Amino acid sequence: MFKKILIANRGEIACRVIKTARKMGIKTVAIYSDADKQALHVQMADEAVHIGPPPANQSYIVIDKVMAAVKETGAEAVHPGYGFLSENAKFAEALEAAGVAFIGPPKGAIEAMGDKITSKKIAQDANVSTVPGYMGLIADADEAVKISNEIGYPVMIKASAGGGGKGMRIAWTDEEAREGFQSSKNEAASSFGDDRIFIEKFVTQPRHIEIQVLCDKHGNGIYLGERECSIQRRNQKVIEEAPSPFLDEATRKAMGEQAVALAQAVDYASAGTVEFIVDGDRNFYFLEMNTRLQVEHPVTELITGVDLVEQMIRVANDEKLSMAQSDVKLHGWAMESRLYAEDPYRGFLPSIGRLTRYRPPAETESYSPGVTPSAPVVRNDTGVYEGGEISMYYDPMIAKLCTWGADRAEAIEEMRLALDRFEVEGIGHNLPFLSAVYDHPKFISGDMTTAFIEEEYPDGFEGVTLERGALARIAAAAAAMNRVAEIRRTRVSGRMDNHERRVGTDWVVTLQGESFTVTIDADHEGATVSFDDGSNHRVESDWTPGQPLAVLMVDGAPLVLKVGKLPGGFRLRTRGAELKVHVRPPRQAELAALMPEKLPPDTSKMLLCPMPGLIVKVDVEVGQEVQEGQALCTIEAMKMENILRAEKRSVVSKINAGAGDSLAVDDVIMEFE
Repeated sequence: MFKKILIANRGEIACRVIKTARKMGIKTVAIYSDADKQALHVQMADEAVHIGPPPANQSYIVIDKVMAAVKETGAEAVHPGYGFLSENAKFAEALEAAGVAFIGPPKGAIEAMGDKITSKKIAQDANVSTVPGYMGLIADADEAVKISNEIGYPVMIKASAGGGGKGMRIAWTDEEAREGFQSSKNEAASSFGDDRIFIEKFVTQPRHIEIQVLCDKHGNGIYLGERECSIQRRNQKVIEEAPSPFLDEATRKAMGEQAVALAQAVDYASAGTVEFIVDGDRNFYFLEMNTRLQVEHPVTELITGVDLVEQMIRVANDEKLSMAQSDVKLHGWAMESRLYAEDPYRGFLPSIGRLTRYRPPAETESYSPGVTPSAPVVRNDTGVYEGGEISMYYDPMIAKLCTWGADRAEAIEEMRLALDRFEVEGIGHNLPFLSAVYDHPKFISGDMTTAFIEEEYPDGFEGVTLERGALARIAAAAAAMNRVAEIRRTRVSGRMDNHERRVGTDWVVTLQGESFTVTIDADHEGATVSFDDGSNHRVESDWTPGQPLAVLMVDGAPLVLKVGKLPGGFRLRTRGAELKVHVRPPRQAELAALMPEKLPPDTSKMLLCPMPGLIVKVDVEVGQEVQEGQALCTIEAMKMENILRAEKRSVVSKINAGAGDSLAVDDVIMEFE
């Protein structure tokens, strides 16, 4: 077995690989850029080598720099993680030439599966079900229209070298096919330097389901079930689960066998993923093969008890698979939520800065990859820590929160509680949005397609509005918490001898525009909160004032609240809802209702920076008249360029920032007359 491996990556996946290497008794080497000097993966590894400036194209994806680190440390093998150099055949070739093992597939498999046209032809030859389409070179728009008619509308026009949604168009008519062909061709040329286009049938009611395969160098190959990845935003997965709530055993078996056949057709050896699109009738079609470890691999590990990173290392060490297909059993259900440093209330724009508070829910101590769970599990794969910086140079994903349950309902409920327990402050994050999805009826039923987010949140995410029943439980909890806080205040002030007896029992709780008049009857175990409609809720908790997280039992069911200070109450977060909760004596509540609402300042004549980032360019100048929709400036953050446009016709009166300036959220970029 290898004595030392280098991880050619960063963040949570580098930390994940280090954990398994440590379990196997293998020393690890981290590489890091200037921006990652204090990163968690650097702290966890046995050695660390600096490889350059923050931009990935000057550090993490410069093959010569990574190879120099390999040579310097004497690493015998390299795990590439995902992204960066993980599917770079030249990197695999360089390692082979240096006599260093690549913990991934052969370079030939990477090359064959890296091109969408080539991979589809190989899939067809291997009798893998593929989407009807035309794989040859398409000369012009007229030919694109002809082919589209032969396939039958709707069709998908795609760039051969594409990814991340670039160079992709859907056409329902001849006119759209003509326009889409040219747009895809232009976008592919500018994004990938390769303008080859292909056309295939667009699958309706599509679900994105992928098969995990594992092959060795001795001709053995197995599949380890599937992952449902239909919850996507802009072709980026957000929530994954295993198994899929949609597949039956026959379809799973057929997809798995075809996935293994494809892998063996290219002499695959390592962990890999074959992605399929599945329609509403469970017809499935090959999309592509990812020749690397997937971001969502933990859910497969949770339901199979297989450590995929360990298996990749063993295969790279020329070992045979220790299991056959008949040994693979699926146990229970697993969920994965991708925690992104992005603000869902601002169109999911990237958010950077210092993590002033980062407290994930406690992981299940008895669980580790390679162990089959027997009780609910919480797992958090992360690459950050409290006090660390979220950089503008890399992907915004900072953690993958996973849960396992005996069935899908239990896995979802464990995830809901884990999301509520997750404390993140200092940056924008998508925890509220994730919570909202897990409570959505369509998701709960398993009735979803890849259009779920687009259809259910067409105007973006505007927060969660809780039903009155949920509000009543929170109101009862807030009233009980307020009583504890009042007792503490009276003790600190020294004003009363019998504090608990003198604190009032009648209160009005106001939240989300609703008011609840309640009476509290407390005892040593908790409090019974009675409402004026005759209902009551039993609240039990050991929460003390100042704790940022309250874990309560309300009517015997858990309720987790993220708690912040607010004059006369609390700022609470639960199940994706951000709530201002006021708890007042009846007379005070009566007077508060008469107070005028404080309006936010007028910023209609200002262009505010929507995210922390770097101004790439300013497209206008002082005194210039701009029209609605006109580009004003471009801001870059986390590998994404965002063009800010004028909301209405106006004249630029002042410009406060220029190209190269770093801005914070809500900094005023320019002003208008």
